[in-house]
Amino acid sequence: MPLYHRLGKIPAKRHTQFKKPNGDFYYEQLFGTIGFDGMSSLMYHEHRPTQVKEIRGAKDVAPQAVLEKNMRSLKLIGFDVEPESDYLDSRKTVLFNKDCHISLAAPKSSFNDYFYKNVDADELLFIHKGSGTLKTMLGEIPFEYGDYLVIPRGVIYQLEFDSEDNRLFIVESFHPIYTPKRYRNWFGQHLESSPYCERDFKLPGNLQTHDEKGEFLMKIKKQGVLHSLVYATHPFDVVGWDGYNFPYGFSIHNFEPITGRVHQPPPVHQTFETSAFVVCSFCPRLYDYHPLAVPAPYNHSNIDSDEVLYYVDGDFMSRNDIDQGYITLHPAGIPHGPHPGSMERSIGKKKTEELAVMVDTFAPLMVTQAALDIDDGKYYKSWLPHD
Repeated sequence: MPLYHRLGKIPAKRHTQFKKPNGDFYYEQLFGTIGFDGMSSLMYHEHRPTQVKEIRGAKDVAPQAVLEKNMRSLKLIGFDVEPESDYLDSRKTVLFNKDCHISLAAPKSSFNDYFYKNVDADELLFIHKGSGTLKTMLGEIPFEYGDYLVIPRGVIYQLEFDSEDNRLFIVESFHPIYTPKRYRNWFGQHLESSPYCERDFKLPGNLQTHDEKGEFLMKIKKQGVLHSLVYATHPFDVVGWDGYNFPYGFSIHNFEPITGRVHQPPPVHQTFETSAFVVCSFCPRLYDYHPLAVPAPYNHSNIDSDEVLYYVDGDFMSRNDIDQGYITLHPAGIPHGPHPGSMERSIGKKKTEELAVMVDTFAPLMVTQAALDIDDGKYYKSWLPHD
């Protein structure tokens, strides 16, 4: 997302001396991507950001496949994932491949006793239930029901929740997460035809600078291992920064659906993209207005993609027996479409109130035990006609 932002105090020119009122130096840090070729931000710290006092150990958190080569459609009862106090412990990977990990989480508590960063993957957090504040070294972003939080790899963060009732749908991407290129002009500005624009983004604000020395526990995820390091200074000691690499929020409620006379294909719902998968938002919208329109989606084959749908709210018109927090997986290689009766029920309807998040991957997804633990076991038969 090529959007310039700045917070706090910064020098007039980059890579020059920047002194505190007492004459000591602030410490500059480039926070960049794709070597020195991608988007980056320049931060200025109270202390050197390189001070590690102790390495306490590591824990393997890489997901394990129990179904590595899957051809079965699944329906996962997402709210059956039990809430847990710790944020990281609560994250349960259900589907994954070499490009992304898809997880569910029901954290009951804020995490203030440690800091977290994922240095391998951008993280996309969808807030299904709960509200609070994303706290980072680049500022804070308040969040609520329906918000996507895009956290680029390497961002140090904490989550402060307002209550114990929280449900998150999380995608970790080993490729950068961007807004779709076709929504932007060659300068990077969102086009008039885009279903959202820059003013819809929630940008970091309320930069809190902590000038503190001591012991600060940092949990760093790298190569499927969670490392625990102790920093000598508070990670949120940035006095100012500017650039293009930073976390941001976007509410699914601000996605403006694109409609037409006949049924529109899923790409009109696209919200984010990577080189290995796309994320779409299905939002309340008017149905197709051709006099012979069939609002329900047509049957289609997933030749190159596994399709994951996370059901958030509303009247999921193309599915039977679907509720909030369910996840369906339609694997590549077999066609899928509306459930029996759904097509007929949709004819004549004027609008839908459904709300869902879709992830289409270009590589097959593997299934974990955490997924099978909440699988209904019979979804793949749900297209058979009723007697």
